[in-house]
Amino acid sequence: MTQNTIRQADGQTRLMTKIARMYHEHGLRQAEIARQLSISQAKVSRLLKRAEQAGIIRTIVTAAPGVYAELEEEIEKRFGLNEAVVVDVDPEASEQDILAAIGAGAAGYLEASFSGRDRIGVSSWSQTVLAMVDRMRPLNPRGAEEVVQLLGGVGAPEAQSHSNRILGEFARMIGAEAVYVPAPGIVATREIHASLMQEAPMQEITRHWRDLTVAIMGIGSIEPSAVLATSGNAFSSGEIQRLADAGAAGDICHRIFRADGSLVEGDHDDRIIAIQTDDLLRIPRRVGLAGGPRKRDAIRGALEGRWITTLITDVHTAEALVAE
Repeated sequence: MTQNTIRQADGQTRLMTKIARMYHEHGLRQAEIARQLSISQAKVSRLLKRAEQAGIIRTIVTAAPGVYAELEEEIEKRFGLNEAVVVDVDPEASEQDILAAIGAGAAGYLEASFSGRDRIGVSSWSQTVLAMVDRMRPLNPRGAEEVVQLLGGVGAPEAQSHSNRILGEFARMIGAEAVYVPAPGIVATREIHASLMQEAPMQEITRHWRDLTVAIMGIGSIEPSAVLATSGNAFSSGEIQRLADAGAAGDICHRIFRADGSLVEGDHDDRIIAIQTDDLLRIPRRVGLAGGPRKRDAIRGALEGRWITTLITDVHTAEALVAE
């Protein structure tokens, strides 16, 4: 896939276009826009001026190449999202190409929207989140105060380096402190889980989880990725079958849900070292990253269950979600 086949808008251009439409076409006040997009009112004002200078605002709002403003708004309205980010991909793009495009789109979106005061939770084993981190640029001034793992990151050495790279590199890029979870994502028994959660380090992690303002999470299908499967932090094949029989469609931080968004509860919940569902759903801004045909049911479940407030996906997945 070459640059000629994909026209990917940067995060600032996409944000300028969205703000211009909200202000000039939908009649929202700058304060309302700032609140909905989790940015300052001063930044809204600056970006409106820049949009005029860039020719985005004329007598009508002209979407820049690679920005799917109307499709984003349709998804936002249909699923009650605060924001949708739709990225351009070739119709014949491979799963790896889709992952790379979503990662690039997420990097641009986040670089344009961090406040500097955020406390961010990040899922540990997501290949899409790693693709985002690999495409980020160092921020100055810093983008957040701290970055915290949402799911245990201890596992097989080669796979654990993947988990640590997500958190450590992301924290370095945005100038934040990295906070690691000193435990695996899944343990063998509920007794081990209870014992670990009573330890002082995990009590401290739980306090960090309850203070988060943003969560950045991959939306997983029920079948684990290659990295997760080799990490020692995936469910067994028998457990996956039982979850599938219960209607499981996807997961966020090992919290399993159906296509209608409802939580699949069971013994597996008592062995997961991850942010509790209630604490996760209290985070004001929850950004979900996923795309491609294999993830469509999982994305639908995340949307229907209000697991996320912001979706970053590819144009073909977005069109399919709207068509359904």
